[in-house]
Amino acid sequence: MTTPVRSAATTPLTLTPHDDASALAKTRRSTLNKLPFIERGTSQFTRVTLALFSAGLATFALLYCVQPILPVLSQDFGISPAESSLSLSFSTGLLAIGLMFTGPLSDAVGRKPVMVVALLLAAICTLICAFMTSWHSILLMRALIGLSLSGVAAVGMTYLSEEIHPSFVAFSMGLYISGNSIGGMSGRLVTGVLTDFFSWRIALAVIGLFALAAAFMFWRILPASTHFRASSLRPHTLLINFRLHWHDKGLPLLFAEGFLLMGSFITMFNYIGYRLLADPYHLSQAAVGLLSVVYLTGSYSSPKAGSLTTRFGRGPVLLVSILIMLAGILITTLAPLAAIFIGMMLFTAGFFAAHSVASSWIGRRARRAKGQASSLYLFCYYVGSSVAGTLGGVFWHSFGWSGVVTFISAMLLLALLVARYLKKLPEATRV
Repeated sequence: MTTPVRSAATTPLTLTPHDDASALAKTRRSTLNKLPFIERGTSQFTRVTLALFSAGLATFALLYCVQPILPVLSQDFGISPAESSLSLSFSTGLLAIGLMFTGPLSDAVGRKPVMVVALLLAAICTLICAFMTSWHSILLMRALIGLSLSGVAAVGMTYLSEEIHPSFVAFSMGLYISGNSIGGMSGRLVTGVLTDFFSWRIALAVIGLFALAAAFMFWRILPASTHFRASSLRPHTLLINFRLHWHDKGLPLLFAEGFLLMGSFITMFNYIGYRLLADPYHLSQAAVGLLSVVYLTGSYSSPKAGSLTTRFGRGPVLLVSILIMLAGILITTLAPLAAIFIGMMLFTAGFFAAHSVASSWIGRRARRAKGQASSLYLFCYYVGSSVAGTLGGVFWHSFGWSGVVTFISAMLLLALLVARYLKKLPEATRV
């Protein structure tokens, strides 16, 4: 079926169905481009902030709730510290693998549906995990939790980069990551304290119930996407987008930065508990859990770093943030408990600031398939968590805390070199 059309010179033309579809797609793209972005100070911005804050909080509470109880798991199941860390490494490893699918899936079916289903599944798996009796079954459920959470981690970043006005993306990303930091703190704090007074099983059940409530709130208040453009899930299209991301001068460097930053961060928190539970500190499990309050520094530093990028640029802020991490980890080598706590605070503040800058930079550089680009960043981010987090156990076993600090410092020095290269690049290839 063709439709006759007259040109300005009255020359007869015909539009084929393919032409009609192309014209319709162009019209839709033009309409989407004219739709207003969500700006700071509006009610929609508040709803987005609360929804993604709650999702980030629940995600990281579910993911890291086992970290302060790694020594308890070692004792209960008769396993080594490196084996115990697998309960976290399996989650982050499967999360990394899942990102390669959930990011592109959200590019095809939409952001909100993927995030809601993912958060619900992770909460349910956590409740089941609380009743498992064998170590291998616990590892299986922790792997499923990580796989489920992959549907929240990258998609939340992509939603913000699409729906928030470009002037406020870095700030809103900082607020989202501050929810991540508070979630990581809450998960560690709740499990650390409840394990001391009750058991780690009750602690996991409480975290799971909290995540269910957060998922319901997220579903109710997050506005639907208005700038989302569905893309194909065909392997050929995914491969083209994949190659496009890796041929960009900045994106591969940002992927490497995610690996190094997260690997350093997880290694420190995986093994600081072993140090503080042992001689000469002999802290209780609850006290070690309470040290997670250092995550509050991240709830301040991440949005602050986002706002500073508008004044100084992403490159300088990233460099300074990594230097703060390096200073913090070196301070933890001192013996006084107060010095260790100060070092943890600096290290944590620097990490969340650096992650905020790097993750917001992804959306600015990716020219298309932003969900896939965010997935690649977080894939490397969580691979760093799994690989470095487990490898750190070898350094702890062989050299103690000084070995762990040396390992982390080496990764941070590499991160500084990568940040220097990023600083020399243009801020973005697309806006």
